[in-house]
Amino acid sequence: MKTLIVRLFHVSYTVEGTWVFLKRHGWSWQQPARRASEGDDAAVELWKKETWPLVGAPRRPATPGSSSRTKPGSR
Repeated sequence: MKTLIVRLFHVSYTVEGTWVFLKRHGWSWQQPARRASEGDDAAVELWKKETWPLVGAPRRPATPGSSSRTKPGSR
């Protein structure tokens, strides 16, 4: 919410100030339910088996790299 307020109103609040802002406007935080009531368990399992392994592949090389932008490949 804090980030959204900054993006929309270009005003930065502390965490405490954010809660005051929300309360002042009649809003409160909402905690989502643990599971969606319309969830399809079979579709979720299928997605986990077929799609997730493709998405979860490691993106970084296994070899150590360098954080230097001027000397690539050296430490």
